[in-house]
Amino acid sequence: MPTRAVRHKVLSGAAALLGAAALLVPAVPARGAPAAPATTAVGKGTTAPALVDGIREPAPAAATAPDAARAYLARRAERYRIADPERDLRPAGTLTSGGRETVRFQQTYHGVPVLGGQYVVRMEREGGRRTVTGTSGRYFTGLRTGTKAVIDDGLAVERAVDAVRRDLTARAFGTRTDDGSTPLTGASHGLTVLPTGTGVLTRHVTVRGTDPAHGEPVLREVYIDARAGYPVLRYSDVRTFAASGATAARGAAVRAPGGAPAPGTTGSGVRLDGTTVPLAVTHDDTRGAYVLRDGTRIRSVPGNVLATWDASGRWASDLSGTWPDGIEEVASPTQEFGAEATASGAVDAHWAAGQVYDYYRTAFGRDSLDGHGMTVDSLVGATDYGQPYVNAFWDGRKMVYGTGDAEHRPLSAALDVVGHEMTHAVVQHSAGLVYAGQSGALDEALADYFGNAVESDVRHLPMDDPDSGLLGETLCRTEEPRACAVRDLNDGRTTAGSFLGVGFGTDNGGVHLNSTIFGGALWDIRRHLAPRLADAVVYRALTEYLTPLDGFTEGRDAVLAAARRLGVHGRQLAAVRHAFTAHGIVPHWERALGIDSHVLLPRVETHDSRIGAGGGRWVASTSDPAGSAPYAVLAGRTDGSAPPERISPDDGRYHVNPATDGTTVVWQAHGADGVDILGRPLAGGPVRTLWHGRSVGTALSVDGDVVTFAYYNYGGRAGVAYLSLKDPSAVVTIGGGTYHRSTFPSVSHGRIVYQDWQRVSAVYEATTRLIDVATGEETVVQRAGPATSLGPTALTGDHVYWLLDAVDQDGATTLRRAGPDGSHITDLSPEGGPDALDVSDLTASARAVTVVARPPSPGPDDPALAKLYQFTPDHRGRGTRRGRVSCGRGEQLSAAAADGTRVVWLDATTGRSDVVTRARPRGRCA
Repeated sequence: MPTRAVRHKVLSGAAALLGAAALLVPAVPARGAPAAPATTAVGKGTTAPALVDGIREPAPAAATAPDAARAYLARRAERYRIADPERDLRPAGTLTSGGRETVRFQQTYHGVPVLGGQYVVRMEREGGRRTVTGTSGRYFTGLRTGTKAVIDDGLAVERAVDAVRRDLTARAFGTRTDDGSTPLTGASHGLTVLPTGTGVLTRHVTVRGTDPAHGEPVLREVYIDARAGYPVLRYSDVRTFAASGATAARGAAVRAPGGAPAPGTTGSGVRLDGTTVPLAVTHDDTRGAYVLRDGTRIRSVPGNVLATWDASGRWASDLSGTWPDGIEEVASPTQEFGAEATASGAVDAHWAAGQVYDYYRTAFGRDSLDGHGMTVDSLVGATDYGQPYVNAFWDGRKMVYGTGDAEHRPLSAALDVVGHEMTHAVVQHSAGLVYAGQSGALDEALADYFGNAVESDVRHLPMDDPDSGLLGETLCRTEEPRACAVRDLNDGRTTAGSFLGVGFGTDNGGVHLNSTIFGGALWDIRRHLAPRLADAVVYRALTEYLTPLDGFTEGRDAVLAAARRLGVHGRQLAAVRHAFTAHGIVPHWERALGIDSHVLLPRVETHDSRIGAGGGRWVASTSDPAGSAPYAVLAGRTDGSAPPERISPDDGRYHVNPATDGTTVVWQAHGADGVDILGRPLAGGPVRTLWHGRSVGTALSVDGDVVTFAYYNYGGRAGVAYLSLKDPSAVVTIGGGTYHRSTFPSVSHGRIVYQDWQRVSAVYEATTRLIDVATGEETVVQRAGPATSLGPTALTGDHVYWLLDAVDQDGATTLRRAGPDGSHITDLSPEGGPDALDVSDLTASARAVTVVARPPSPGPDDPALAKLYQFTPDHRGRGTRRGRVSCGRGEQLSAAAADGTRVVWLDATTGRSDVVTRARPRGRCA
């Protein structure tokens, strides 16, 4: 039936790509043209249709499916608006199933690939003739950017590694004391166009390594503006089962050579739940043992197998994106694998991989995870720096399962976890959903759905069982199943009541936090339809309709279209539509998201730029409405009484991280040759260059004539600099060396406070220090203990504020206050106790100090999202009182103290970043 709903969302900035919606309109046939298709969806920001369905049109005769599809699109140019399919569409894979051919194309622009620019043509083939039955995807017709880069691959890699290092150390205060050798490496993939507005030319870099604070594997996709060298988009590509704080060629794995494996043998083992299961194993003559290598299932590619490997306690970070030397397949002297293989989770992993493989093969005829017979490798026994690791992930090449802990079994013990991770591989090799924002949440939802579908079928769980939607519930050793479940597809979450707007620095933009909104709708469909039919509908949507940048609304359209193609109609089709409506996945659902604060500047899609406030003014960085222009600094009044004005020049650089005292604005300008600190009076006047260097941190502040900022030398060696606006050439620097580092500076009333680390007698001494700029006199406010890390600072005329983190108090930080001379030290928010907070940033005025904080022990109904808390003097003069600044549901970041108790910050509640303000805190939030 025709679809006549209309939906749209403004594309604003690179981040908006990952939650962009399309515009649905009824098709109107041109005079003399064939009858209109049943459904046509025209993409926002493009004239090419995002979905055409319900057609049967002959494809031109051609030798291959891609050739026929491109010839068809060229013939129907008046509908598809793709000027030259032969030139601009690169074949990206063809799925053949039961006479159907689904051809995927990667869009290129002047030969450069376009992120998320993927177009799908669906055809049926019979008797040598092809018939087109529909198309979908995104082909961006509005691109106008040039394709000549200014920066080379080497500089792009350097900038990408620097950006990821800053991300990783932003909340890990203690890492400033290391030797600067944070193990990060980058590899460039060449040019890519980001399709925001008229397009942004970037260099795509993958950064790999280890999170120095938590030991988690790092795999970040970073897009560096190819002219200015600024990171305009970055996100993690490690697809984990649970939220947590890449591909590479296989190395020297220990497997016997000799081509195809020996004929399979049936062995057995005991799963962690005590059941004995058959295992497909192989006798390895070189080792003289049986190994968990299944050569019976994959027949299309000789030598490809399902294999289970012993990671032997290796760190998860060392297993991501690489194949570690020396690991071996799990072995046994007999065909019966014993207690060791059970305890490590190897028996469960091997058996479960076979179950998931069989599910996809039997239900959909899929030939392994990539559809072309790839080997399926599972690694068990991964640890977190040698400690228990309660997570699992797909890294683009293999599944890695953690050891579990005292309460959680090894992650491979849960069939739904194994199905979840293997489905990530299926998604990667079909729709290729970008793992961030709504498209990433869609990826997680599909992985949850199919993981649970496999488990429900194998365990014969009825769909009306309230526990049928639990993920990971069988991991418990002693507790009830719900105590270990990570998510629940029956949790009833909706967009209006549950969607959590967050930045990409938190859960990759909410890929886990928001996944059960869409996953719950899919699970409801499985309850209302026959499970096998529901599975077929969702699989068809995944493999034949979805494309990389699709979000919730596009996912809904894909599932409905797939259902119609599979003959779902009447009450059943209404039930599918109702499932999405019940979870709030309807056209324009984002418009219903509201906040409780005054919006000063909406839709700020700049990536990781801080805001500033002072003297009744605020400053922030933003792009143009389409999101394709380099960022500019705007200034406005904190009471919203006048529209903002542009402060920075339009010179092709990225102007970010501004600060103001109400008289002067200072900010960073990032270009191909490095970064400048610029300044300009709010009353008008020329822009002045105050400093030029290689790399800076986000800390930058101005008060009167004094400007201070953090900078980095090569290798991430942090330093603090300060200068006078009267003579900016006389720059004073502190730290920046291998054995002396400084950071987190703040300035007020002619004084600067900062954190300092110096190596003294082979150990680091950490101190909070204050400098009087006029006299040069330096005061040690406090010396930190040997197991304490120091964090951001704030300074007023009467007080010094700073954060500190003791390593034995996991998950919380202390907010400390003292006089400028170090007297009257008070902990406003202690690190221990029931009211402790995990504070990551702070800002202060003469009347209040405001912190960005998360609960140290979040629960399923209280996720670890950053919120603003304000501490003010008790009205009776006894101590301080604490209250929430805003009760908004989304993430709150980059707080800037204005006058009195007023705060300006970036609020992500609406699913995008808005600059907002409140004159006083809300207090308590329900």
